[in-house]
Amino acid sequence: QVQLVESGGGLVQAGGSLRLSCVASGRTFSRYAMGWFRQAPGKEREFVAAISSSGGNTYYAASVKGRFTISRENAKNTVYLQMNSLKPEDTAVYSCNAAIPRTNTGWDGSGDYWGQGTQVTVSS
Repeated sequence: QVQLVESGGGLVQAGGSLRLSCVASGRTFSRYAMGWFRQAPGKEREFVAAISSSGGNTYYAASVKGRFTISRENAKNTVYLQMNSLKPEDTAVYSCNAAIPRTNTGWDGSGDYWGQGTQVTVSS
């Protein structure tokens, strides 16, 4: 069982930056590949970024590649999402996800564990 708690959301102007954090409970964090997803009002949840359990591989949605960076600190049970050059269309609730991967270098899609989400609002 993994519990995930996100923080770091807020209101920012277009072009600004935010860093989201997701802290996981338990002592097996390093076994999980971690992902960030977002859901805007009236839209389906969409994939944003993911990082392998080893931290060696990262994956990004085309819409955020080059602007967002995912990273992790296994010693702190934490995954981060650094968001730069934010746009109004990035406005959404951002949630982290934990998944058991087939290999420690991969991301096989979302797993069973979700955080409650943190709101990110980008004003124009």
